[in-house]
Amino acid sequence: MNKTIPQRLQALRGLMKTEGLSACIFPSTDPHHGEYIPSHWKAREYLSGFNGSAGTLVVTTSEAALWTDSRYFIAAAQQLQGLPISLMKLKVEGTPTIPQWLGQKLAHLNGPQVAIDGMIASINEVETLIHDLRQQGGITLRTNLDPLGRIWPDRPAIPRAQALCHPIEFCGETAPSKLARLRQALREQHAEGILVSALDDIAWLLNIRGADVHCNPVVVAYLLVSPSSLVLFIDKEKADGIEDYLRGIGVETDAYTNIARRLRAYRGYNILMDPDETSYALFNACEGRRVVRAQSPVPPMKAIKNQTEIQGFRRAMERDGVALVKFLKWLEESIGKTRLTEIGIDERLTALRAEQPLFRGLSFDTIAAYGSHGAIVHYEATPETNAQLEPRGFILIDSGAQYLDGTTDVTRTIALGPLSEEEKRVYTLVLKGHIALSSCIFPAGACGTQLDILARRDMWRHGYNYLHGTGHGVGSYLNVHEGPHQIRMEYKPAPLRAGMTVTDEPGIYLEGQFGVRTENTLLIVPACEPLPGRGDLPRLRLWSPNPDAMPLPQNSGFLGFEPLTLCPIDKKPIIPEMLTPEETAWLNAYHQMVFCRLSPLLSNEETDWLREACKPLGD
Repeated sequence: MNKTIPQRLQALRGLMKTEGLSACIFPSTDPHHGEYIPSHWKAREYLSGFNGSAGTLVVTTSEAALWTDSRYFIAAAQQLQGLPISLMKLKVEGTPTIPQWLGQKLAHLNGPQVAIDGMIASINEVETLIHDLRQQGGITLRTNLDPLGRIWPDRPAIPRAQALCHPIEFCGETAPSKLARLRQALREQHAEGILVSALDDIAWLLNIRGADVHCNPVVVAYLLVSPSSLVLFIDKEKADGIEDYLRGIGVETDAYTNIARRLRAYRGYNILMDPDETSYALFNACEGRRVVRAQSPVPPMKAIKNQTEIQGFRRAMERDGVALVKFLKWLEESIGKTRLTEIGIDERLTALRAEQPLFRGLSFDTIAAYGSHGAIVHYEATPETNAQLEPRGFILIDSGAQYLDGTTDVTRTIALGPLSEEEKRVYTLVLKGHIALSSCIFPAGACGTQLDILARRDMWRHGYNYLHGTGHGVGSYLNVHEGPHQIRMEYKPAPLRAGMTVTDEPGIYLEGQFGVRTENTLLIVPACEPLPGRGDLPRLRLWSPNPDAMPLPQNSGFLGFEPLTLCPIDKKPIIPEMLTPEETAWLNAYHQMVFCRLSPLLSNEETDWLREACKPLGD
């Protein structure tokens, strides 16, 4: 138990008493509404000890509760153990919403007030809370208080890492071209300007990168686009090295803290604010101005990669694949012969990636989860939990890297020795789901929700399911999680378009036993096009690996997936009889592609290992 947490909660409750508050709400966001946030804004973690990327803490004068999703049920329960904080499992029957819970806990009070920091809560979040809290007996929501500024004595500063230009050889389109496309999109939405708050959107638009957020090469800033100006709100010392570049593309700079003042002085006829990405406090700063409430046009623009970015992804995946092959060969040769731990596995894989050209860091903290830890979806080993690997069972490794020309995200579940029949069956069901999604063809404009069933169909027939999403977009040397498109059960209407990246990562998790997940990053391509090959080897269609299959006509309007990830899928746990001939053909074709793309980059010994790993199933 973290003994400092009760003391921090006590300090918060002292402030609440002074301010006349009945409760405070702490979401997992910052003013830019990113998934990964700088330490300065980690209020929920500071007050609860829970460090997952998603969750909301609610504290009353006598109780506290944490809401999180299925990815963190096990981890949150462990981190909250012994603390005076209840775990609330989102989307589980019987779990109250935050307003419902507050309605129950504050029902005895006369005119209770609840606080949430309006600088970190979005427009939609605050307005929904205002409505829902009123329905719970007239609870008032206050948004003008940052409690952490009063009770966190050693609060980390807002990051000030140096901003850098991202060369055209990697981004493939100039910032003025992107900004011109943005202005055209704004005209189509009848908006004169826009406030861009999302850090990856700003980095993409201006072709800049930074190191302000762990694993995400972004810069803490705002971008205000008005009819006559472009203003980047950024700390001066961070922009010292790019001021000439910014001036050359018509962007002026102002202090980061001046954003609200400049919004109050905004002279345009109207301004677009994405209600899911814009802080409620900044929305209020535009009082008297007409705000166009609409989704930002930037994420759909950013999601469709240009040819430079696509080729960069392919090259980055080849280098990443080299590191993965070296790692898997080492793991196979080391298990049972030397002491291996989860943290040691992480360090070895990171070191091999760091040897690759253009490596800039990890794209997220590696998940190296042995045995029962594999059932914890977002497990991260600590010195206290660091398990030693044995020559039996599974290790699940979910990892990725940032390269100047691309971002990677891959999961492999590896058999370290003998497996039970259930482990083999679960592994094969997950593989069937992975293949079903990766090999499908679909009409342009279909959304990820319409494809999600493909990954789950076979496991549902055996009574298994998973509660996380099946796929997310991946940035080009940007955030590993990128929208607006997703593949998941919940309705996500963003259409799938050629040029988008998306992951394919079904899994099955048996608490206390083991977990299995297989993940590739995919590129959406026209279904009539073959995948990249080598001059001496055929180009493949992984959705139709049968060479006698009828190809789709040009301009059919149908799309398919090109697997960008180049890493063998462990064949040892597969029950071959559970695979259809088409699934076996897909797996063999995928492995043929992996071998022909990676073998020229490997030593003779590594090539021999990869040849065996990529042999056709059953040989």
